[in-house]
Amino acid sequence: MITLVQRVSQASVSINGEETGAIGEGLLILLGIHQHDTRAEAEWLARKCAYMRIFPDEAGNMNRSLLCVGGEALVVSQFTLYGEATRGHRPSFTCAAKPDLAIPLYEHFIAALSNELQKPVAHGVFGAMMQVSLINDGPVTIWLERTPRIR
Repeated sequence: MITLVQRVSQASVSINGEETGAIGEGLLILLGIHQHDTRAEAEWLARKCAYMRIFPDEAGNMNRSLLCVGGEALVVSQFTLYGEATRGHRPSFTCAAKPDLAIPLYEHFIAALSNELQKPVAHGVFGAMMQVSLINDGPVTIWLERTPRIR
């Protein structure tokens, strides 16, 4: 599972011109789900997003978490994070999970993050063509990945 986490002063997601989720200060989290991912990866990454210290403290150092600042989170499904483009010019997405696996894990990630933050988490609609708007704060962008343990 991959998250591309962006610290934002605001972000929103719209579908066909209708806003489906919006936040103020917090994290925009683009979530890619691998075909071998499980709930364990979702829970690990949700906790990491909640506790990652990338917000400034009084001295301006990145030393505060989303929980510390009382920030919000917006989660958007992003299968293209698993795009493989080393050969040719068209990315392959064969490692990305199919909807029957990805949708429940996407929903579980949102629920796990909501549980960590003790508040609702804004989100897009899985599989929809979405327009994402954001004001990146810093900018701060972090790539987090939890590789599935294949047995």
